[in-house]
Amino acid sequence: QVQLVESGGGLVQAGGSLRLSCAASGSIVSINDMGWYRQAPGNQRELVATIANGGATNYAGSVRGRFTISRDNPKNTVYLQMNSLKPEDAAIFVCYADAREPYYSNTRRYWGQGTQVTVSS
Repeated sequence: QVQLVESGGGLVQAGGSLRLSCAASGSIVSINDMGWYRQAPGNQRELVATIANGGATNYAGSVRGRFTISRDNPKNTVYLQMNSLKPEDAAIFVCYADAREPYYSNTRRYWGQGTQVTVSS
C-alpha cells in the first residue's frame, strides 16, 4: 500500500508565497509521474502541474511563471512552490503519485488527503 501525506497549506496574502509538500511512503518500487490538482467552490478540478520521474514538467497556463513543481526522488516527495499568489488561486490542493508496488507490472494512482490554500486580497 502507498500513502501520500500533504503539508504546507495555509493562509497567505495576495502576492505572498507558500510551498506545498507531498511525501509518498509504503511498498514503493518506483514512482513515475507526480503532480497537483486543485479545486475551488464552483470550479471544476484543475490539473495544476505535473512532473515526470526524470524531471520534465507541465503547468496549467494560469500558474505558469508563478508556480514551480519539483521532486526529491530518494524521499519520494513532490513539492509545489507557489509565488505571487492571487485570490483566485485559493482552493483545496491535492497531490497524486503514479506508483509501482512489488509484484505489480502497472502503476496505480494514489492521492493525498488535500490541503487548503487561502489567499486574502
